[in-house]
Amino acid sequence: MSNEHQLIAHLLRRAGFGANRQQLDAYAAKGYQATVDELLDFAEPQSMADDLIRRYHPDQSAGFESGGAGSSWLYRLVSTNDPLREKMTLFWHGIFATGYAKVTVGKVLTDQIRMFRNLGMGSFKSLLLELSKNPAMIIWLDNVDNHNGAINENYGRELLELFSLGVGNYTEEDVKEASRAFTGWSVANTEYTKQLAVRNSIWPYGKIAWRYEYHGEDHDDGEKTFLGETGRFNGEDILDIICRQPATARFIARHMYHFFVADEPPVPQWPYESPRDPEAIEMLAQAYFDSDYDIRSMLRVLFNSDFFQSEERRYGKVKSPVELVTGVIRLTEEFDGPSIEIGDRNSQMSFMGQQLLNPPSVEGWHQGVEWIETGSLIERLNFAAQQLGDLEKPGVKSMVRNILQDESEPISAERLVDKCLDQLGAIEVSPDTKSALVRFASSQSFESRSADSSDETQKNVSDLLRLVASVPEFQRT
Repeated sequence: MSNEHQLIAHLLRRAGFGANRQQLDAYAAKGYQATVDELLDFAEPQSMADDLIRRYHPDQSAGFESGGAGSSWLYRLVSTNDPLREKMTLFWHGIFATGYAKVTVGKVLTDQIRMFRNLGMGSFKSLLLELSKNPAMIIWLDNVDNHNGAINENYGRELLELFSLGVGNYTEEDVKEASRAFTGWSVANTEYTKQLAVRNSIWPYGKIAWRYEYHGEDHDDGEKTFLGETGRFNGEDILDIICRQPATARFIARHMYHFFVADEPPVPQWPYESPRDPEAIEMLAQAYFDSDYDIRSMLRVLFNSDFFQSEERRYGKVKSPVELVTGVIRLTEEFDGPSIEIGDRNSQMSFMGQQLLNPPSVEGWHQGVEWIETGSLIERLNFAAQQLGDLEKPGVKSMVRNILQDESEPISAERLVDKCLDQLGAIEVSPDTKSALVRFASSQSFESRSADSSDETQKNVSDLLRLVASVPEFQRT
């Protein structure tokens, strides 16, 4: 396996959800740089058709409940031919964390996810503006209760603390002034639903697909001083000032480094712990300003950097439940069309600790080794083993066929292990892990290794694939 293959495999794990050997070969034929460009500038995204999904899943068509809304997104995750766009959608969902527990309307959350998908690789300023107008966020952080003369600081505070600048780069007075600027940024239909006292109810009359509405009569148009600048600011002016701050560039750069390169501590610790690679953060921050806040340009710098391509970075991050489940299903090709099992897969992610559209708090999910604890580890291993051991899955059947083809004579256990690792995405494992896999392969019965091998031989190969799913390198990215 060439270093170019391994580097592209690393890219596809981090910028997407991995790839099988055939997909990897196709990208390797183009080269690393061309692969980066294709991922960033993908021209014709496709996924399972929404109308087809809705025909089979009325709950996803209405989209009111979290299970249906999450399952609908999972369909796109496992079927898209534009994985980086979905990866970035997941990235922003973890930062601008908005959850069903309070919003109680899956349709509104799905609309927010669509907004991340459409804007998440463009201007950060445009993304912040649409976020500030997003009904799910307005409800989630109480800006619907932010009024002229009676401000609610929740959105103004989190905008500065968790969405842009970070603690230590603003004052309490800046929070108040930002909140004043966002008075009047509200949601249509609120007066109607307030009369019924069910604005956030789980009952049917509360299931309103809200839309943004600006109430000019409720906006505080007075003079404000924010981050040292004074004027009769509206919310857009506040966002313009925020985006010009070096602290904002570093904040987004550190999030990007954490998600794509190597684990950083949780955001609340950032004021007290320096980045693990300050030079990388500064490089990404410079790209932010050079490109007029363009996220795609920052990603291009990141993927082409030495700090991303370094062999030391490979298999250094634990896959999130969404990354693990999505990557495995893309390998097994379980969903070539709508199926009732999509709800089970969505639930399995929750059992592992990550429920789409329902993060635990406004901080989102903590990443890294925090994904691994006794209960969640068993769920992860059982899920991957069950999927990769199922010869009825088209992708598993294809991998087994590829492993056994052109092997009319018995081959060594080591070669068999190498071919399994290869089919699962050119996975590299430690010598100790390799030795354990070879011992297992040596213990199995393989009467024939041809493409038309016996059921027992195919089952033994699938059992080896199942075992690979339990090794640390498979559970990491």
